[in-house]
Amino acid sequence: MAFTLRECIMISRNDPCWCGSGEKWKKCHYPKESAQASNVNLALQYKKQYGILIKTPEQIEGIRNASKLAASILREACNIAKEGVTTNQINDLVVKLHKEAGAIPAPLGYGHPPFPKATCTSLNEVICHGIPNDSPLKAGDFLNIDVTAILKGYYGDCSAMVAIGKIEPEKQRVMETSYECLMRSIAILKPGVFIYEIGDIIEAYAASQNCSVVDQFVGHGVGVKFHEAPQIPHHANSINIPLAPGMTFTIEPMINAGTRKAIIDPIDKWTARTADGRPSAQWEHTILITESGHEILTL
Repeated sequence: MAFTLRECIMISRNDPCWCGSGEKWKKCHYPKESAQASNVNLALQYKKQYGILIKTPEQIEGIRNASKLAASILREACNIAKEGVTTNQINDLVVKLHKEAGAIPAPLGYGHPPFPKATCTSLNEVICHGIPNDSPLKAGDFLNIDVTAILKGYYGDCSAMVAIGKIEPEKQRVMETSYECLMRSIAILKPGVFIYEIGDIIEAYAASQNCSVVDQFVGHGVGVKFHEAPQIPHHANSINIPLAPGMTFTIEPMINAGTRKAIIDPIDKWTARTADGRPSAQWEHTILITESGHEILTL
């Protein structure tokens, strides 16, 4: 292919445009990167620099569907959590609903040692990773139910608190504080916000309610795998990674009435309890960062 003289002369971005418009070349006919190329470059940058997977539109749709299913299963599990019901019965329902949807409960068999159940049920002073059993729920208990569904290879992750009858004021306080921490931190999410700002919001509100924030467990990237980069700490931290469109992750603040310290059960290697035996509460959503803000996928 032949080239004209105009195409062969090297000009700078700040030179007058060759078309005679009077504008600088960079503001006129300078080749602009397509939106598709820009997204590809962003994905490559985040994978190389942070290990973060920026999701494609196809992946986002799959994660959205898995998240909707997880939220639906969680809703039904919460509905049957009443006095006299065992957490094993809740687990059985979760197994049934996954099977009916052609999905897989992600916790079952996960980790080392393999988690033995399809859902986590964390009761009273249990912070997270409570294992369902045959003990019936009692009036005055409260618990977190955590559901992660794998649907067609994609993951959706969420959890919620349930009070069994009337609960003591301290439990009510941590339950409400955890929810407010979650929603306040979600409200700030958009491209360019730094990960550490999530922890700042949560830590400040928890402190205002005389509560502590667990720092031994974190939120996390999710969607194509159960646990992906980045980690999302809920306590004050210095992770200065900016959020970008296509990131999917959980926020799941674990809020304690007393000390933030957790003790892992030495026998089952999973159940995490507050060191002082006081109540703990947690709520969780899976979030997508969009071009202009965010989308809660597990509503």
